[in-house]
Amino acid sequence: MFKRHFFIIAAACVLGLMIVAAVAKIAFSDGGAGDRKGLGGQGGRGQVVEEVTAQRHEFADQIRVLGVARSRRSVNITSNTAELVTRVMFTDGQRVNAGAPLVELQAREEDADLIRARAQLENAQREYDRYRILAERGVAPRVMAETSETALKTAQAALAASEARRGDRILRAPFTGVLGLTTVTPGTLISPGSVITNLDDVSAVRVDFPLPERYLGVLPVGAPITATSDAFPGEAFNGRIALLDTRVNEQTRAVIARAEFPNAGNRIRPGMMMRVAVHQGRRQTLAVPEAAVQYEGQGAFVYRIARGETGATAQRVEVQTGAVEGGFVEIVSGLTNNDRIVASGLNRIQPGAPVTVEGAEGRQRGAPAKGGARAPQAARP
Repeated sequence: MFKRHFFIIAAACVLGLMIVAAVAKIAFSDGGAGDRKGLGGQGGRGQVVEEVTAQRHEFADQIRVLGVARSRRSVNITSNTAELVTRVMFTDGQRVNAGAPLVELQAREEDADLIRARAQLENAQREYDRYRILAERGVAPRVMAETSETALKTAQAALAASEARRGDRILRAPFTGVLGLTTVTPGTLISPGSVITNLDDVSAVRVDFPLPERYLGVLPVGAPITATSDAFPGEAFNGRIALLDTRVNEQTRAVIARAEFPNAGNRIRPGMMMRVAVHQGRRQTLAVPEAAVQYEGQGAFVYRIARGETGATAQRVEVQTGAVEGGFVEIVSGLTNNDRIVASGLNRIQPGAPVTVEGAEGRQRGAPAKGGARAPQAARP
């Protein structure tokens, strides 16, 4: 009996000591927290954040659009008849001059017609020469000479037509350019419209892109532009606006602009996606780092640091953003020059957190959702 009472008393003592230790821990924790300072010496457990000043930053006025690179001239080499291929006179990727023979088709009938036309021409030439001499000597009537002359011209026309038909059996390059790949070999039967290969003039490339009509007055033909491609990260290609379409699209209120870029080394290939930037000049405007801006729906906000007698607080301020360039976001409205704002860690500012969020907007919506700042869906040009 004595042992059982002893164990009960010991257990009660241990439980009491645990309770006392927990109370002491809480008391000391509260006291330490009361001694710590937050933003700029604010009382309470202040969220430790970085601070940055909203200042003027240089932005380039640009119109950024997407376009597809196309060669200056491009054509698919096809046949207008169904025939067998007898010779392929080029290699894949070869550069050819205008008029260079590419493919020869079977032409047995055309060859026979050509032989017959030449024979007829020789016979008509002999007849004409004979009757011309006889008419000059007065032996034959002049009408015979005139008839033979007509027959000679007819034979010459027949020969030219026969040579043209024979020439159609050789497909030639219509302009100077670079040939693409082909699967055609001697013995291949091709049909009308079948693509044998393609030919591109890639000495320069053109990019067509939509240009909003409000820029027609400030972007004339010849205006400089730049373009980038995922194939060459970090490299910019310089070109100019070569032509503007004559009509504005009634639905999109944009006009199609055509840009031309020199293509030394044939680096830009037709079909590549190009990001075109049209320059309009540079300007100085208020800006903050991208990490300091939080986006929510269609709006954006920052946390402005306000210092008072009791310390510093973070106020949620709605801002209107503009261009994004070089890690900075243009602030159109909502801040003034030299305003101090929270530079990072926005996702840690929550309702009830040490950093106070003031303003009706902050109380209604609460703190921003976790996940940090994200880039805007579309930058304003």
